[in-house]
Amino acid sequence: MSLPASSALEAQALAKTWFYPFRLPSGRITPTYGQGELDAVHHTRSQMLDALLAREFPAARGGLSAVDLACHQGWFSAQLAQAGFGTVIGVDARPEHVADASLIRDALGLAQVQVQRSDVHALTADALGVHDLVLCFGLIYHLENPVGALRVARALTRRVCVIETQVVPGLTGWVDYGSYRFVRPLKGSFGIIDETGETHGPEASTTGICLVPSVEALCWILERIGFARVEVLPVPADGYEQLVHRKRVMVAAWVD
Repeated sequence: MSLPASSALEAQALAKTWFYPFRLPSGRITPTYGQGELDAVHHTRSQMLDALLAREFPAARGGLSAVDLACHQGWFSAQLAQAGFGTVIGVDARPEHVADASLIRDALGLAQVQVQRSDVHALTADALGVHDLVLCFGLIYHLENPVGALRVARALTRRVCVIETQVVPGLTGWVDYGSYRFVRPLKGSFGIIDETGETHGPEASTTGICLVPSVEALCWILERIGFARVEVLPVPADGYEQLVHRKRVMVAAWVD
């Protein structure tokens, strides 16, 4: 006797190891890597996103749409759908992530979630549309062109974009720009991280060259590419240590 479709999907989800601890309709949690030591970062980011949603979108959300760039296995796409967004589009460059996000969508019964494969730099507002909320979590510090990806995010955003990223220490000071007579202030800095030996990994860069911004660089760039207001979001006191100690940040950027 075959299992009902929902039970079969749940069994399929439980049969593999995930990056995220998804709670399935039965109440069971998908197994995660190691001893679940990474679960805290996911829960902290979810808690911070929920706080922003409550502030920015307090009323009914059925008429709202969202895009989850680099959606990975669909953790935040599912969160947005469960929070009431009428349309959620998850986009990821890796086919295995598209497959996983599609499986978890079906296992959770979230028909409003669409999942598609694309490199972030190939996306356009003409093709994907403009959306009330755009998420860019865990992406830009794996890219060799993070500014280009942020420009794409801006083009897709109607109201607010939320970026979560690893950051590097910032540099300040003045630079002789061709001559001591012409100096320019540093607005921030980028660190170069080598992932060239890890491009096969599901959580790594697809090209291996990673430019990681400082907080100052990220906020300055967001304002220069067309966001009207930028805010570094507060972290719960008991949150994941990297977010608490500003090794990672979550930044919201509003269109107006």
